[in-house]
Amino acid sequence: MSQTTFAKTPPVFFQRVREVTEAYFKENNLRKTGDGRLYWKTAILLTALVGLYVVLVFFTPANVWLALGLCALMGLVVASIGFNVMHDGAHGSYSSRKWVNELMGHSLNLLGGSVHFWKMKHNENHHTFTNIEGMDDDIDIKPWVRVHEGQKRYWFHRFQHIYGLLLYGLTYLFWVFYNDMKKYFTGKIADNTRMKPMKLKDHLIFWATKLSYVAIFIVLPMFFAGVVPTLVGYGVMVFVTGLFIAVVFQLAHVVEHTDFVHPPTDGHHIENEWAIHQVNTTVNFATHNKVWNWLFGGLNFQVEHHLFPRISHVHYPEINKRLKQVCAEFGVQYHEFPNLRSALRSHLVYLRQVGMA
Repeated sequence: MSQTTFAKTPPVFFQRVREVTEAYFKENNLRKTGDGRLYWKTAILLTALVGLYVVLVFFTPANVWLALGLCALMGLVVASIGFNVMHDGAHGSYSSRKWVNELMGHSLNLLGGSVHFWKMKHNENHHTFTNIEGMDDDIDIKPWVRVHEGQKRYWFHRFQHIYGLLLYGLTYLFWVFYNDMKKYFTGKIADNTRMKPMKLKDHLIFWATKLSYVAIFIVLPMFFAGVVPTLVGYGVMVFVTGLFIAVVFQLAHVVEHTDFVHPPTDGHHIENEWAIHQVNTTVNFATHNKVWNWLFGGLNFQVEHHLFPRISHVHYPEINKRLKQVCAEFGVQYHEFPNLRSALRSHLVYLRQVGMA
């Protein structure tokens, strides 16, 4: 597949969006990076992770259901660290200091992933070629789940709206132990995107953190809590982590109202400017729910994030108001679900439609 391109006309829509966004920061004398709200959230989440780990590994509760509940809670904390700490850090929006962003981005390595791969997969591919088959690796769950009509259809896809959530719970496990390894050994981020060459430092960090993750989250707990309890507890933790991560990202792009580019008919050239493409392929959900806003790190404000990934998520609620006005001004359809339930329903309906198509 040749390189996908966007409209060559002047990006007047994005210029207007950027103008009103810059005005917000100037009027309020604010930096675009994170502030005390994000730093306190980081402290709370990391303390919760360490506390849960110590309790589960060194003071394992005798009550099985309590232990499993704490494992599930730990899975939610891990996902929330990814949403809030790693995500802002890897986008360079956590802090104005580069080393702080790098440190926070590498929290993904602490939790089993690879921020080196993630930046290429997410920051470059997904944020540029959103919902374009063969370019956007975030919609590549094949062959098990078909989310794009450009993907091959199998007979079992007609049931994907039923088994989809179960598979989502396995995505984090596959991410850590299979997807990263596949990228490492094939040198490809997506079907049509080769990975940039890794430096010696990148190789060392990759293997050191992968082995450390296995030692910290599997080997050491087996020694203190036992083999079976560790495998069961770890399974619960990664299932909850995978479910939350997958659902949040799927609700932002894989629902009824988003656009999908269908290669080869329109896969090489997009008629809209890049910013309009981002709005057309992205939706928000549950933006007025303070609990979800806190846990999801602003990823339920996905439209704002796609237009301004280098602005910390703590500013998205205010930018949201201004962006809606600009969309109305330009006649660009802005999609937003009022709550998590309606977004999840739309996602499952879409899975059923594309699975039967």
